[in-house]
Amino acid sequence: MFHRRLIRAGLPAIAILVLGLFGSGQALTFFDPVSGGFVEVDQRYSKNRKPPAKYHRQTVRFSTREAPGTIIIDTNKHFLYYVLSHNRAVRYGIGVGREGFGWDGEVHVARKSEWPRWFPPQEMIAREPRLKKYANGMPGGPSNPLGARALYLFDGGRDTLYRIHGTNEPWTIGLNVSSGCIRLVNDDIIDLYNRVKPGAKVIVL
Repeated sequence: MFHRRLIRAGLPAIAILVLGLFGSGQALTFFDPVSGGFVEVDQRYSKNRKPPAKYHRQTVRFSTREAPGTIIIDTNKHFLYYVLSHNRAVRYGIGVGREGFGWDGEVHVARKSEWPRWFPPQEMIAREPRLKKYANGMPGGPSNPLGARALYLFDGGRDTLYRIHGTNEPWTIGLNVSSGCIRLVNDDIIDLYNRVKPGAKVIVL
């Protein structure tokens, strides 16, 4: 069972990151559902627009008793591991939930989606009327906050509202920027998507 470290007024955590929706001038601005406004985040990688080399996808030695096909997420180190056989794993750099939006536990991948549609929660629309035009969903595409692929995380039969998804903002990898979702650069989420099977166990540390 997964555990949310903090839940704010019952607000869904799904995809409240709205990078790029309102022009390049707000490319490093994030929507905060608690205050109902946009806030700037750490911009340490904004100069070269890419994360450090240590967050690049690579196959590494990784000892675990979990079966191949399991996803293990280390939110403190900003790494996601896709377990292979013989003590190996594919390691991906990730962006994770900012302070107050972290969570941990065990869930599973209920379904997968290519170029997923994004549905902003009603609470978000109420705080940011500009999102009203997406009430019926924002079509998948380069500007969509969920990126190229999404893995939908469930706890038993219940949608946690958390996703593992892509991003067009590579400088957010290695940072605590989201409201609980796990983000990878689009090339990496496509690679992970092609490996992961529905029902796969996901362990968040």
